[in-house]
Amino acid sequence: MEKKYEKTKLIIKGVLILCIFYFSVYLQYIPIKLFNIDIKNMSDTMSVVLSTFSSVIIFFIFFIIYRKDLKKDFKDFWKNKEEYMDIGIRYWIIGLLIMFITNYILNIILKAGGANNEKVVQTMIKSFPLLMIIDAGILAPFNEEIVFRKTLKDVFKNKWIFIISSFILFGGAHVINSSKTVIDYLFIIPYGALGASLAYAYYKTNNIFTSISLHMIHNTILILISILIR
Repeated sequence: MEKKYEKTKLIIKGVLILCIFYFSVYLQYIPIKLFNIDIKNMSDTMSVVLSTFSSVIIFFIFFIIYRKDLKKDFKDFWKNKEEYMDIGIRYWIIGLLIMFITNYILNIILKAGGANNEKVVQTMIKSFPLLMIIDAGILAPFNEEIVFRKTLKDVFKNKWIFIISSFILFGGAHVINSSKTVIDYLFIIPYGALGASLAYAYYKTNNIFTSISLHMIHNTILILISILIR
């Protein structure tokens, strides 16, 4: 009975975390209302500022909710960082290879033209690169790892159910809202591949900071490359 109660509590907590993350975009209406920002004529730079604002709020909410686990994991990660990163990098590279291959098939062979989410991100990087390093390079990876790794692993104890659910939900979160055609939905695969590799790294080390670190490295490298080649 006690185990069932704990399981139910974790599921409710997981649903709550997913809802907070999904509806976090509405936090942007706080500064919009306070400063009378015109949404219709809003610049790309302002979009980055508002995105960062909501990311900061979510960051603190998640930190407060999981502060005990995060403190415990951070101490463990710092003590075993070389071992954990060595394990994590191996799975990250596998995820990158799958991302590259599936993106190549979608963009070159199927001529999908790239994920719409990626196009939005590139526009935001061009408008405010420094803030995007903070938002997409640091805050977003932390928030997403809490939602799509930490929360899911707490709910799904089975290794493969956890990894598959992470694949689907992480991939879907980056694609569904911006998809316009059937082919657009196929970009769930490359995004999901990264999510699955990070989930596997987390599962193997049992430390959320393994996947958080790799996710931050992944995003920051891509942002820096984007800045350098534009």
